[in-house]
Amino acid sequence: MQIGTIPERLSALESGKVQAAMLNAPDNFRAQKRGLYKLVDVRIPYQGIGVGTTRAFIRENPDVVRRYVKSQIEAVHRVKTDRETGIRVLAKYLGIQDREVLEKAYDDAMNDEKLPPKQYPSLEGVKKILEPLAENDPKAKAAKPEDFVDMRFVKELDESGFIDELYKARKR
Repeated sequence: MQIGTIPERLSALESGKVQAAMLNAPDNFRAQKRGLYKLVDVRIPYQGIGVGTTRAFIRENPDVVRRYVKSQIEAVHRVKTDRETGIRVLAKYLGIQDREVLEKAYDDAMNDEKLPPKQYPSLEGVKKILEPLAENDPKAKAAKPEDFVDMRFVKELDESGFIDELYKARKR
């Protein structure tokens, strides 16, 4: 049964209209605080978040792209290694003040499986996007995940040791 938005799903759960619903963080933690129970934790590879631009922009502005990717990796490092800053960022952009929910959402979001230190796009995740599209679109059926990503900028930073150096202090 299609319910709609997160507030509508929570309302349907609480009223008994549905017996279960899919919820992402932080809404799953809000639901638990309201007395609802987690039945299963479903995690599939999916490229849900990413930064995109055109091939032309990359070709014409590789230094801009390189600096952007470096800044993205540095920003992820900051929120992963500075818990209080990370929680403040979540509070600001999620509009949540509940400290317990924020801490659980932070711990969930900062998991290396969800937010890896090395920001390589997930080819398996892109494949999961293409699969349902391929049912009706011949172009998607012929497409390969590699056609949609350019890993060279992350790879440069990775191979140079930049990312490992950022996280070196974290491992001590």
